[in-house]
Amino acid sequence: MPDVAQPIFIVGTGRCGSTVFHHLLSFHDHVAWLSPCCQKHPERPQLNRRAMRLLDLPLVSRFARKRVYPVEAYAFWERYCPGFAEPYKDLVAEDLSNRVAKSLRGALSQIITRRRPRLLIKVTGWPRIGFLQALYPDARFIHVYRDGRAVANSLLNIHFWSGWRGPDNWRWGQLTPEQRECWLKHNRSFAALAGIAWETLMAAQDKAKETIPAENLLEVRYETMCADPMGVFRQAAAFLDLEWTPGFEATIANSTLRNTNHKWQEDLNETQKRALSEALQHALPKYGYS
Repeated sequence: MPDVAQPIFIVGTGRCGSTVFHHLLSFHDHVAWLSPCCQKHPERPQLNRRAMRLLDLPLVSRFARKRVYPVEAYAFWERYCPGFAEPYKDLVAEDLSNRVAKSLRGALSQIITRRRPRLLIKVTGWPRIGFLQALYPDARFIHVYRDGRAVANSLLNIHFWSGWRGPDNWRWGQLTPEQRECWLKHNRSFAALAGIAWETLMAAQDKAKETIPAENLLEVRYETMCADPMGVFRQAAAFLDLEWTPGFEATIANSTLRNTNHKWQEDLNETQKRALSEALQHALPKYGYS
């Protein structure tokens, strides 16, 4: 069984555009990825390989895509690496045991095919970059990020956000004294807390990126991807050493990407806007947002 070479990891805070990026990149003919097969049957990764082969059959590929699509498949990760899905802190190189490394490499090697030798993975929340780079030293990482106000607004519209349980029971560690002061000042605002979650995870991304060679990382801004998808995906393909094929170009050309950052101003009331803006007043400029 051939080992995985130069796997591709897409990382981001969540609600940042990484799903769209992952979805479009999965249409490249040379990448394999985790499908619902891995989520439903994590103990049988060879089923995912069969699904990848279906995508290469001209007569069935269009229909196969309705059931074979890229997912994060955390049930798969939990099968081979307990705790990977929801750790209380970022996973780093020291967290990768020899047993888990062997188990993960064995399972992931069964995902790729001869025609699709590049493994494409997306994880969100904690970056886990140090952990994944220890697993595959030749890995390439793409960090997708977005305006924290838009991310916070999106978090407030999903039921599974751990912030609903409060910062003493969520997945992102303890608040700094400054963050807690801001949160309490705004009457324990969920909007402020959602902004703090983005700030915390972006800081974790910054710290994690320091552990890998700069040439193994590409930063993709959501707003730029929406404005110039062809340019962004050409840059990504070059960074990943993926051939720029006519079929992949057609996929990007036929995709409609809409920047929905404005929704936070429409969805939130004035009290929520003030709380969110104050919570992010220092973090937003750091990442180029006014």
